[in-house]
Amino acid sequence: MKRRAFITLLGGAAAWPLAARAQQPNRLWRIGIIGDAAIWDHFRQELRDLGYIEGRNIVIEYRSTEERPERLATAATELARLPVDVIVTYGSPATQAAKQATATIPIVMTGIGDPVRAGFVASLAHPGGNITGNTILGPEIAPKRLQLLKLAVPTVSRVAFLWNPDNPSHAAYLDEWKAAAPALGAEMLFVSVRKSDEFDSAFAAMMRQRPDAFTMTADPLHQLHIGWIIDFLARNRLPGMYQVRENVVAGGLMSYGASLPDLFRGAASYVHKILQGTRLADLPVEQPTKFDLTVNLKTAKALGLTIPESFLLLAAEVIE
Repeated sequence: MKRRAFITLLGGAAAWPLAARAQQPNRLWRIGIIGDAAIWDHFRQELRDLGYIEGRNIVIEYRSTEERPERLATAATELARLPVDVIVTYGSPATQAAKQATATIPIVMTGIGDPVRAGFVASLAHPGGNITGNTILGPEIAPKRLQLLKLAVPTVSRVAFLWNPDNPSHAAYLDEWKAAAPALGAEMLFVSVRKSDEFDSAFAAMMRQRPDAFTMTADPLHQLHIGWIIDFLARNRLPGMYQVRENVVAGGLMSYGASLPDLFRGAASYVHKILQGTRLADLPVEQPTKFDLTVNLKTAKALGLTIPESFLLLAAEVIE
């Protein structure tokens, strides 16, 4: 049997028991979630819109990592042992932990940068195995962020990029930045942070390299410290380009990327399809179709920047 056919067969086989269970009446489904940040409200609301009521026909099992990445494996293992009917993850580290915890329970990943390079799926069209969900197309969009940043601030030439060596999607980001930066007339400075206690030293070292701009991803660990990051950039008058709109609402300068609320609603839709018996093999990894540019003019003013009117016309949202 050819390897591709064998992988497809395995993916279908993993879904057979679930499809059979989906036909059982009055079933109380168990959904496992690692973490419980505010962004999950969009996931829960979509489930309610689809007819799922906690305590009536679903139970949501939360496992907190207590903001400690090393607890991801424990959280995923606990959910797999309950067991739950489906595990929903946000970001590559949590997805990796879930993948290591179970090869049979369906996993719906949310907001992954590069699920193929990270080893979560065989391809976007044919995921294989027990994982599907959606991607933010992170590495592919990274050069576009740099291009937009230089349109807004033409003097930018040395850009610091915050990355997490423990995030399996981030190797692809580094490759994209290294390939794109020279053509855009920029030099990239790579700032590595894999633990919470590394921020102070890493950012101090970053400033010694004298960057004139900063960019980052939606890495879950880094997002836990987004308030600190935004304050640091403000104190050092460093313009920042972010991946998610929520960072700009919190005081960042600008962002360009897919809508996180849409991705979480999409994850809920996939959970619904899986619980109704859809085979994972029939659920390709969804790609975002809408990308929005958000600009915070209040932050621009505090940084002493004048954003060109032509640039503001490109923005889907301008915060004043």
